[in-house]
Amino acid sequence: MHSVLEQQRRALEAMDRLENLGASLLMDTPRAYKERLTQQHRVSGLAKKTTETAQSLLTSLDDPNGLRKAELEKMSGANQFTDFYARLKDIKDYHRRFPDEPIEPMELEFMNAEQLPVDDTLLDSLFSGEELFGRFVDLHALHELYVNLKDLPRHSYLAYLDHFADLAEIPIEAKNAQYKEYLIALTTYLHGFITRAQPMFDLDTFYQYAQATFDDAWETRSVPGWTTVDAHLGSPDLYCRACQKQFVKGHVYSRHLNEKRHKKAAALLASRPAGDADAEDTVRLAKRKELELQYRDVAWRESLVRQYKDHLTPVLAATKENIERKQTLTESELLDELDYEDAPEEVDDDESDDEDKIYNPLKLPLGWDGKPIPYWLYKLHGLGVEYSCEICGNYVYMGRKAFERHFQEWRHAHGMKCLGIPNSKQFQEITKIEDAQTLWAKVQASQTKGGFRPEADEEFEDSEGNVLTRKTYEDLMRQGLL
Repeated sequence: MHSVLEQQRRALEAMDRLENLGASLLMDTPRAYKERLTQQHRVSGLAKKTTETAQSLLTSLDDPNGLRKAELEKMSGANQFTDFYARLKDIKDYHRRFPDEPIEPMELEFMNAEQLPVDDTLLDSLFSGEELFGRFVDLHALHELYVNLKDLPRHSYLAYLDHFADLAEIPIEAKNAQYKEYLIALTTYLHGFITRAQPMFDLDTFYQYAQATFDDAWETRSVPGWTTVDAHLGSPDLYCRACQKQFVKGHVYSRHLNEKRHKKAAALLASRPAGDADAEDTVRLAKRKELELQYRDVAWRESLVRQYKDHLTPVLAATKENIERKQTLTESELLDELDYEDAPEEVDDDESDDEDKIYNPLKLPLGWDGKPIPYWLYKLHGLGVEYSCEICGNYVYMGRKAFERHFQEWRHAHGMKCLGIPNSKQFQEITKIEDAQTLWAKVQASQTKGGFRPEADEEFEDSEGNVLTRKTYEDLMRQGLL
């Protein structure tokens, strides 16, 4: 059995090999859509395995059982050599007893990306025929659930694709338990579709952002369709003490008072000793809180549906276009299309050969043909020289030509605008923020010095036709000499 330190070392090595394997996979650029999706699923699986290994390693480093600490003490204590030779003896004895046991190096476990087994049926089991490997969504079952809900507008399937996230228009009274089940099914499908069709998409970050946005909107009662939720939580006057039930509408509460169940509960309550008013208020507030949590859960799922729809806008547009196109096809054309979809995607061998990995150990820039430029051309243009610009956020430009061109590009112009300085030719070659501000101060000072001064440059004419400066004219006027 491996020691704790050896297990931790193997975990670190496994994470490094998984990262290299994922990078090796991403270096390939498959032309076929199905191949690209398969590649993304494989890389996503490697990333998930890396995360699990890292979490296991962090737990081991926390040393909850003290095994790591004990092993380190043995290795650094007074008997460290005795313990070392004892471990060595155990290893030799083990291999002496089992000389034919095969060795399983980690290189075999994390082989090259080209040697990884490929499951051709992986995508076939993930998607339905209508989804076509994630190109389109299949909301037919959810549309059927929707049209069976009460008090909701009816939509055709095409209209449903446009309006399934318009849930704010539905009145709160119609959002019952059946409606909540529909929302759960809808969010579950959309979440699963993104996981299957876009395996590299960071759903955790997306979910956290959606949750934070919803929490803020709920606290301020600005969630679409739920701005009047407080009015639907009911008032104390509409609370039935006997049945411990909160009502929202007065006529429903009045009808409830005439029911046999309520009268029986009221008689039972009257036969009991008078209860504590504070206890009754506590029960009523608890019921109100429970109802608010139910409303909040429904509102959260509605908000999540809107977020999912915004993310899947291109897929939904493609789905609608595909359905409209199929509606114009004849039966024979539909059958031909189904046969074409079932056929494997073919890639031209000549084109695929050009997309093999490019040998580029010097990290040279790629030319117009997608291949590294010659090294002499790289040296001629000085593309190995780095030019850093602090105004551009310390962005590094490779080569003098790119550096000179960047002064008129958007990044440098935006940086100058943030500093409040015009991006004119006077500031060419200026890359430091302090230098730009100093030069701008000098430019402003020179403009002020050479500008128009009313007291010296403004001229007046007296009654005799003499031209005087403004200051002289005002002095003579005060002295009464004009």
